Amino acid sequence: MRIAYIEDMEKWIQSFTFSVPVSVRFSETDMYGHLNNTVTFTYFEYARIEFLKTIGHMEEWLDPKGAAIPVVADLQCDYMKQVFFDEQLSIFVKAAAIGNSSVDLHYMAKNAKNEVVFTGRGSIVQIDKFTGKALPWKEYQKSAFSL
Repeated sequence: MRIAYIEDMEKWIQSFTFSVPVSVRFSETDMYGHLNNTVTFTYFEYARIEFLKTIGHMEEWLDPKGAAIPVVADLQCDYMKQVFFDEQLSIFVKAAAIGNSSVDLHYMAKNAKNEVVFTGRGSIVQIDKFTGKALPWKEYQKSAFSL
């Protein structure tokens, strides 16, 4: 399977350092016991928020007096293997490219057998919550993404 945002799959897999565990709940499956294809985006959100908390961005964005907030600009998922109820997954996330006010995040999910079951990518943009315009990253914010 060729995925446009991955040049070398093995190298790409090895570049992830941050992950969160998830357990596939019954309510997240269809009548065949498969993970519903919309749930992967919820897993990406969970991993993304935990990643952003870890690197120190969420505290500033959640400050009621702050002006900056993140918005998801685009998000995609590529499915590689079936996932079923009660499987234990690790959802990985990393910053792949940092722009002036955006960051391209990559995602990977592995099952208990260490197999990649789905991958994804998406951009978030930091905006001014009052004007809705893109807000450039401060230098310390940019450097935090490379942790």
